[in-house]
Amino acid sequence: MKQTMLVICTCLALAATGSAYAAAPQAKPGAAAPAAPVAPPHDLSAVTHGSVTINGKTIRYTATTGVLILKNKDGKPIASMSYVAYTKDGVSPAARPVTFLYNGGPGSSTIWLHMLAFGPRKVVVGSGTLTPPAPYQLVNNNDSLLDASDLVFIDAPGTGFGRVIGKNDGGAGTAKDVYGVDADAHAFAQFITRYITLNNRWNSPKFLFGESYGTTRSAVLANILDNDDSVGLNGVMLLSAILNYDISVDFPQINPGANNLSFVLGLPSYAATAWYHHKLPQQPADLESFLKQVEHYATTDYAQALIQGSQLDPATKQKVAEQLHQYTGLPTAYILKANLRVSGGQFAHELLGTSDDVTGRLDSRYSGPALNPMAEEAGYDPLDSAIDAPTVSEFNAYVRDTLDFGKGMTYKPQINVFMEWDFKHKQPGIPFPLPALPNVMPDLANAMKQNPQLHVLLLGGYFDLGTPYYSAEYEIHNLPIPEKLQQNISYQFFPSGHMVYLDPKSHDALHAAAAAFIDAHYRH
Repeated sequence: MKQTMLVICTCLALAATGSAYAAAPQAKPGAAAPAAPVAPPHDLSAVTHGSVTINGKTIRYTATTGVLILKNKDGKPIASMSYVAYTKDGVSPAARPVTFLYNGGPGSSTIWLHMLAFGPRKVVVGSGTLTPPAPYQLVNNNDSLLDASDLVFIDAPGTGFGRVIGKNDGGAGTAKDVYGVDADAHAFAQFITRYITLNNRWNSPKFLFGESYGTTRSAVLANILDNDDSVGLNGVMLLSAILNYDISVDFPQINPGANNLSFVLGLPSYAATAWYHHKLPQQPADLESFLKQVEHYATTDYAQALIQGSQLDPATKQKVAEQLHQYTGLPTAYILKANLRVSGGQFAHELLGTSDDVTGRLDSRYSGPALNPMAEEAGYDPLDSAIDAPTVSEFNAYVRDTLDFGKGMTYKPQINVFMEWDFKHKQPGIPFPLPALPNVMPDLANAMKQNPQLHVLLLGGYFDLGTPYYSAEYEIHNLPIPEKLQQNISYQFFPSGHMVYLDPKSHDALHAAAAAFIDAHYRH
């Protein structure tokens, strides 16, 4: 039987304005409302108990769901961050690893890693296909990471039940306090140090698990935690990584002369996608050996052709376009019209163009009707149609009915923060923030150099056009670290997309890889 203890500060009230934290002041009859101070927000939590079965073994756990308040240097609240923590019952916290997990965006909650990947319950969604309509299913998660580590799923500020806490809510926060590469990482660092302090986990083996923009965050965060906060991390797991946005195939129009590398590194993911949809002129039997062939071509003949720019002779250009046709399935004429440089969005729109469909961006196994068959890019991601409604619906029921938290509150799965997000980033050793798109490779490198026992696991899917696996592999191989520290890095890629866990077999393998990494990198 589930046991529940709910701890909520009496100062929390839902004002008519919709604020999650403001207490509405009371006015005297017939008088104007006085300028009364607003009670500051406080941490909230609810504790429940449950069990999960993993590979035939039952693990009993305690779940703590709540929000922690972040404060500025003056001790005033600036934001709240919501979380769900699962801790295994019957073991000493000091001897038990704890992993902090978060999705990316920026502007995404961690509902996806929680409810689709590693929490004790998972939502049933289609693998490469649409999910049937409601009612949806929530089942035991045999691939939960609770067999290897305690888990803390953290929602980014402004997402989940968390909010920026401004003056009207009893705080001093503004968007700039949490919406930016550096501000976001400092917010997560404050959350993690508060969590391990409140829960006596300073001596626990500690791991980070970030996905997508969460990997960008992890690089900055690892450097802050190890070098500013003396937390001492054991390992960092990067799923669908992007550390240097200058080489993203999503942004080739920015600094185009320098971004030939983005097309080189994106080509293997194009080839994998075309292989999956059977659009190659000659379909290879084995995906991985085919990708090795494409990787070699991309970094040799294709790269040399792009570097030549306008000096490339027409005959060689034609030859390269024809080879790209063999590797991507796109018409040779289209490739020539694109000057041998096809962006991820263009590829997603064109590959299935004869059927007026587009592929997914984050998981190109998915497909859906083109919003505009005459457009240049897809304009939406069919993956969203497959997973958003089931995951959000089931979580909203689960958090209130099972975890006993959030009644009367609104959970935000994701928010649009791009117009407010500060992409300038201050790299270690440089006294000023750098403009334009961030490169956090130096942050991860600095964390590894100052903590030579820090290990890194790079994970990714072949069918990912948003953060191509070969781009991530390139970034990690080119970290500015001594050769001996490359031994601290391991790699594993899967026949799945950005959210590797959406494919059942890849989900099993992802769990095994993460569990083995955790087990290998702490003292038992």
